[in-house]
Amino acid sequence: MPSPTVATAPVSVPSSAPWWKFGFVWMVIAGPAIVVVAGFTTLWVAIVRPDPVVAEDYYRQGIEINKTLGGQSNSLAPAMKARNHAATPAQDQPR
Repeated sequence: MPSPTVATAPVSVPSSAPWWKFGFVWMVIAGPAIVVVAGFTTLWVAIVRPDPVVAEDYYRQGIEINKTLGGQSNSLAPAMKARNHAATPAQDQPR
């Protein structure tokens, strides 16, 4: 008895397209490309707008600021007393 034959559809080999026609390739390339562009943009901003130099006598200026701020503590005493009094609950306020 002859063996039965099974009808199969002809197998077609897909034609291979060039790599640039696949969308996923561009998605993979886009991530690192965006990072490179952002890096060069950051470099350009850093070169065009450099940070200002700290004053040479920054320590002396800080001492002077502390001296001027130290004298203001007495002028704020009434405000501090009023603020503390306002925060005191009514039952604890002196009569």
